[in-house]
Amino acid sequence: MNQPSCLEVRGVSKTFVEEGRRVHALDNISFAARPGEFLTIIGPSGSGKSTLFNLITGLAQPDSGEIVLECGAVRRRVGRAGYMPQRDLLLPWRTVLNNVILGPELDGRSRREARQRARELLPLFGLDGFENAFPDTLSGGMRQRAALLRTFLTDRDVLLLDEPFGALDALTRRELQRWLLDVWQQFRKTILFITHDVEEAVYLADRVLVFSARPGRIVKELVIDLPRPRQSLSRLAPDLRRLEGDLLSALEMGNGS
Repeated sequence: MNQPSCLEVRGVSKTFVEEGRRVHALDNISFAARPGEFLTIIGPSGSGKSTLFNLITGLAQPDSGEIVLECGAVRRRVGRAGYMPQRDLLLPWRTVLNNVILGPELDGRSRREARQRARELLPLFGLDGFENAFPDTLSGGMRQRAALLRTFLTDRDVLLLDEPFGALDALTRRELQRWLLDVWQQFRKTILFITHDVEEAVYLADRVLVFSARPGRIVKELVIDLPRPRQSLSRLAPDLRRLEGDLLSALEMGNGS
Protein backbone atom coordinates (compact mmCIF):
# COMPACT_ATOMS: atom_id res chain seq x y z
CA MET A 1 0.00 0.00 0.00
CA ASN A 2 1.42 3.35 -1.05
CA GLN A 3 2.04 5.92 1.66
CA PRO A 4 0.24 9.25 1.27
CA SER A 5 2.45 12.18 0.27
CA CYS A 6 3.17 14.95 2.77
CA LEU A 7 4.36 17.34 0.06
CA GLU A 8 3.20 17.61 -3.53
CA VAL A 9 4.44 19.98 -6.21
CA ARG A 10 2.02 20.01 -9.12
CA GLY A 11 2.96 21.56 -12.47
CA VAL A 12 4.86 24.47 -10.91
CA SER A 13 6.50 27.08 -13.13
CA LYS A 14 8.22 30.31 -12.14
CA THR A 15 9.61 33.33 -13.99
CA PHE A 16 11.17 36.34 -12.31
CA VAL A 17 12.93 39.55 -13.33
CA GLU A 18 16.67 39.80 -12.75
CA GLU A 19 18.55 42.99 -13.66
CA GLY A 20 15.75 44.06 -15.97
CA ARG A 21 15.39 40.79 -17.86
CA ARG A 22 12.92 37.94 -17.46
CA VAL A 23 14.40 34.69 -16.21
CA HIS A 24 12.42 31.47 -16.68
CA ALA A 25 13.59 29.56 -13.58
CA LEU A 26 11.29 26.52 -13.37
CA ASP A 27 9.12 24.82 -15.94
CA ASN A 28 6.28 22.42 -15.05
CA ILE A 29 7.86 20.80 -11.98
CA SER A 30 5.84 17.93 -10.48
CA PHE A 31 6.79 15.45 -7.76
CA ALA A 32 5.61 14.16 -4.39
CA ALA A 33 7.50 13.32 -1.19
CA ARG A 34 6.32 10.62 1.19
CA PRO A 35 6.40 10.91 5.00
CA GLY A 36 9.88 10.10 6.29
CA GLU A 37 11.47 10.07 2.83
CA PHE A 38 14.96 11.43 2.11
CA LEU A 39 14.83 13.11 -1.30
CA THR A 40 17.89 14.73 -2.86
CA ILE A 41 17.77 17.25 -5.70
CA ILE A 42 20.71 17.76 -8.02
CA GLY A 43 21.25 19.87 -11.12
CA PRO A 44 23.53 22.51 -12.62
CA SER A 45 23.89 25.94 -11.03
CA GLY A 46 20.99 28.21 -11.94
CA SER A 47 18.55 25.36 -12.56
CA GLY A 48 16.00 26.68 -10.07
CA LYS A 49 16.62 24.36 -7.13
CA SER A 50 16.79 27.13 -4.52
CA THR A 51 13.87 28.88 -6.24
CA LEU A 52 11.85 25.70 -5.70
CA PHE A 53 12.62 25.84 -1.97
CA ASN A 54 11.55 29.49 -1.85
CA LEU A 55 8.25 28.48 -3.43
CA ILE A 56 7.68 25.57 -1.03
CA THR A 57 8.34 27.80 1.99
CA GLY A 58 6.03 30.53 0.69
CA LEU A 59 8.80 33.12 0.31
CA ALA A 60 7.68 33.34 -3.32
CA GLN A 61 4.60 32.23 -5.25
CA PRO A 62 4.52 30.09 -8.43
CA ASP A 63 3.26 31.61 -11.66
CA SER A 64 1.31 28.41 -12.33
CA GLY A 65 0.71 25.10 -10.64
CA GLU A 66 0.24 24.47 -6.92
CA ILE A 67 2.10 23.24 -3.86
CA VAL A 68 0.36 21.00 -1.34
CA LEU A 69 1.64 20.87 2.23
CA GLU A 70 -0.17 19.18 5.11
CA CYS A 71 -2.86 17.91 2.71
CA GLY A 72 -3.86 21.37 1.53
CA ALA A 73 -2.99 23.62 -1.40
CA VAL A 74 -2.65 26.93 0.42
CA ARG A 75 -1.10 30.23 -0.58
CA ARG A 76 0.21 30.98 2.90
CA ARG A 77 2.95 28.37 3.36
CA VAL A 78 5.37 30.46 5.43
CA GLY A 79 6.39 28.52 8.52
CA ARG A 80 4.95 25.16 7.43
CA ALA A 81 8.32 23.65 6.47
CA GLY A 82 11.69 23.90 8.21
CA TYR A 83 14.22 25.63 5.96
CA MET A 84 18.01 25.78 6.19
CA PRO A 85 19.59 27.99 3.50
CA GLN A 86 23.11 27.57 2.14
CA ARG A 87 24.65 29.83 4.80
CA ASP A 88 24.11 28.93 8.45
CA LEU A 89 22.89 32.49 9.32
CA LEU A 90 23.66 32.05 13.02
CA LEU A 91 23.20 35.31 14.89
CA PRO A 92 26.66 36.37 16.13
CA TRP A 93 25.34 38.02 19.30
CA ARG A 94 23.50 34.88 20.43
CA THR A 95 25.00 31.79 22.05
CA VAL A 96 24.54 28.38 20.41
CA LEU A 97 21.64 27.62 22.76
CA ASN A 98 19.88 30.90 22.03
CA ASN A 99 20.48 30.50 18.29
CA VAL A 100 18.94 27.04 18.05
CA ILE A 101 15.71 27.99 19.87
CA LEU A 102 14.94 30.79 17.42
CA GLY A 103 12.22 28.79 15.63
CA PRO A 104 10.18 28.01 18.76
CA GLU A 105 10.59 31.64 19.87
CA LEU A 106 9.22 32.94 16.58
CA ASP A 107 6.32 30.49 16.90
CA GLY A 108 5.48 31.99 20.30
CA ARG A 109 6.25 28.78 22.18
CA SER A 110 7.62 28.66 25.72
CA ARG A 111 11.25 29.77 25.75
CA ARG A 112 11.94 27.65 28.82
CA GLU A 113 10.56 24.50 27.19
CA ALA A 114 12.46 25.24 23.97
CA ARG A 115 15.73 25.59 25.89
CA GLN A 116 15.06 22.32 27.72
CA ARG A 117 14.37 20.48 24.47
CA ALA A 118 17.48 21.99 22.88
CA ARG A 119 19.66 20.90 25.82
CA GLU A 120 18.34 17.35 25.41
CA LEU A 121 19.38 17.32 21.74
CA LEU A 122 22.77 19.03 22.04
CA PRO A 123 24.67 15.71 22.55
CA LEU A 124 22.99 14.11 19.52
CA PHE A 125 24.00 17.10 17.40
CA GLY A 126 27.59 17.04 18.66
CA LEU A 127 27.22 20.31 20.56
CA ASP A 128 27.27 19.14 24.15
CA GLY A 129 29.31 21.62 26.21
CA PHE A 130 29.04 24.35 23.55
CA GLU A 131 25.62 25.74 24.48
CA ASN A 132 27.18 28.98 25.78
CA ALA A 133 29.65 29.38 22.91
CA PHE A 134 29.22 32.11 20.30
CA PRO A 135 29.19 31.28 16.58
CA ASP A 136 32.56 32.89 15.81
CA THR A 137 34.28 30.36 18.11
CA LEU A 138 32.87 27.32 16.26
CA SER A 139 34.33 25.34 13.36
CA GLY A 140 32.43 25.22 10.08
CA GLY A 141 31.12 21.74 10.83
CA MET A 142 29.86 22.75 14.27
CA ARG A 143 28.14 25.82 12.86
CA GLN A 144 26.29 23.57 10.40
CA ARG A 145 25.30 21.23 13.24
CA ALA A 146 23.91 24.19 15.15
CA ALA A 147 22.01 25.41 12.09
CA LEU A 148 20.57 21.93 11.54
CA LEU A 149 19.51 21.68 15.20
CA ARG A 150 17.78 25.04 14.82
CA THR A 151 15.96 23.64 11.76
CA PHE A 152 14.96 20.43 13.59
CA LEU A 153 13.64 22.43 16.54
CA THR A 154 11.04 24.06 14.30
CA ASP A 155 9.21 20.72 14.76
CA ARG A 156 8.11 20.71 11.13
CA ASP A 157 7.51 17.40 9.37
CA VAL A 158 9.17 18.60 6.14
CA LEU A 159 12.73 19.96 6.25
CA LEU A 160 14.38 21.73 3.32
CA LEU A 161 18.20 21.68 3.39
CA ASP A 162 19.89 23.77 0.70
CA GLU A 163 23.48 22.51 0.23
CA PRO A 164 24.22 22.44 3.98
CA PHE A 165 27.62 20.77 3.51
CA GLY A 166 28.74 22.51 0.33
CA ALA A 167 31.35 24.77 1.96
CA LEU A 168 32.96 22.08 4.13
CA ASP A 169 36.18 20.16 3.52
CA ALA A 170 35.84 16.58 2.25
CA LEU A 171 36.50 14.82 5.57
CA THR A 172 34.12 17.03 7.57
CA ARG A 173 31.52 16.65 4.85
CA ARG A 174 31.63 12.84 5.00
CA GLU A 175 31.44 12.89 8.79
CA LEU A 176 28.37 15.11 8.70
CA GLN A 177 26.71 13.01 6.01
CA ARG A 178 26.95 9.93 8.25
CA TRP A 179 25.80 11.94 11.25
CA LEU A 180 22.82 13.39 9.34
CA LEU A 181 21.67 9.88 8.43
CA ASP A 182 21.82 8.93 12.11
CA VAL A 183 19.65 11.92 13.03
CA TRP A 184 17.22 11.32 10.16
CA GLN A 185 16.82 7.65 11.02
CA GLN A 186 15.97 8.59 14.60
CA PHE A 187 13.39 11.29 13.80
CA ARG A 188 12.20 10.19 10.32
CA LYS A 189 11.47 13.68 9.09
CA THR A 190 10.81 14.17 5.39
CA ILE A 191 13.98 15.78 4.04
CA LEU A 192 14.53 17.55 0.71
CA PHE A 193 18.26 18.08 0.27
CA ILE A 194 19.87 20.14 -2.51
CA THR A 195 23.41 19.19 -3.52
CA HIS A 196 25.83 19.53 -6.42
CA ASP A 197 27.72 16.40 -5.35
CA VAL A 198 26.75 13.19 -7.17
CA GLU A 199 28.18 10.89 -4.49
CA GLU A 200 26.38 12.80 -1.74
CA ALA A 201 23.09 12.72 -3.65
CA VAL A 202 23.20 8.93 -4.00
CA TYR A 203 24.65 8.14 -0.57
CA LEU A 204 21.94 10.01 1.36
CA ALA A 205 18.78 9.53 -0.66
CA ASP A 206 15.83 7.25 -1.10
CA ARG A 207 15.24 9.01 -4.44
CA VAL A 208 17.12 11.62 -6.47
CA LEU A 209 15.45 14.23 -8.68
CA VAL A 210 17.69 15.47 -11.50
CA PHE A 211 17.06 19.00 -12.75
CA SER A 212 17.97 20.22 -16.23
CA ALA A 213 19.71 23.48 -17.01
CA ARG A 214 17.49 26.58 -16.83
CA PRO A 215 14.57 26.53 -17.02
CA GLY A 216 14.68 23.74 -14.49
CA ARG A 217 12.76 20.62 -15.45
CA ILE A 218 12.91 17.19 -13.85
CA VAL A 219 14.72 15.04 -16.42
CA LYS A 220 15.11 11.92 -14.26
CA GLU A 221 13.87 10.41 -11.03
CA LEU A 222 16.36 7.85 -9.75
CA VAL A 223 15.32 5.37 -7.04
CA ILE A 224 18.28 4.51 -4.79
CA ASP A 225 17.96 0.79 -4.14
CA LEU A 226 20.76 0.59 -1.58
CA PRO A 227 20.06 -0.98 1.81
CA ARG A 228 19.93 1.11 4.97
CA PRO A 229 21.62 1.96 7.25
CA ARG A 230 24.36 3.25 4.94
CA GLN A 231 26.83 4.72 7.41
CA SER A 232 29.21 1.76 6.93
CA LEU A 233 28.69 1.54 3.14
CA SER A 234 31.96 1.68 1.21
CA ARG A 235 32.17 4.69 -1.10
CA LEU A 236 33.69 2.28 -3.64
CA ALA A 237 30.80 -0.20 -3.52
CA PRO A 238 29.89 -1.28 -7.09
CA ASP A 239 26.16 -0.56 -6.62
CA LEU A 240 26.94 2.95 -5.37
CA ARG A 241 29.21 3.61 -8.33
CA ARG A 242 26.59 2.24 -10.74
CA LEU A 243 23.99 4.67 -9.43
CA GLU A 244 26.45 7.55 -9.55
CA GLY A 245 27.08 6.72 -13.20
CA ASP A 246 23.34 6.76 -13.94
CA LEU A 247 23.07 10.12 -12.22
CA LEU A 248 26.00 11.62 -14.13
CA SER A 249 24.47 10.48 -17.44
CA ALA A 250 21.17 12.13 -16.52
CA LEU A 251 22.95 15.36 -15.54
CA GLU A 252 24.83 15.43 -18.83
CA MET A 253 21.60 14.87 -20.74
CA GLY A 254 19.80 17.59 -18.79
CA ASN A 255 22.68 20.00 -19.34
CA GLY A 256 22.50 19.48 -23.10
CA SER A 257 25.91 17.75 -23.23
